[in-house]
Amino acid sequence: MDPVARKALLTARRQALLVDLANIRDQLDDPLPQDWDDAAIEQEDDEVLQALGHAHQAELNRIDAALRRIDSGDYGFCAGCGDVILPARLDLLPDTPLCAHCAAGA
Repeated sequence: MDPVARKALLTARRQALLVDLANIRDQLDDPLPQDWDDAAIEQEDDEVLQALGHAHQAELNRIDAALRRIDSGDYGFCAGCGDVILPARLDLLPDTPLCAHCAAGA
């Protein structure tokens, strides 16, 4: 896959994450129910949403970094050792900055 196609893929994923994060924020802003049992369940749900939001934000940060690497011409080269990242690895993890060898040692 060429860098233009990877950039389109990453940009689409980025947009989907932004939509998901907005939905998560909206749900977290909902007031808690007055009933104690319902409020406890809602708080547990909020904890799950917060964890999902953190995971989405981390992925968004990795995607933004990958997009910067595409723009600078560094995309596809390992940030650890400088070797080429295999296309199969980039197919699975398009936002990865590391080759499999460096990722295993990290």
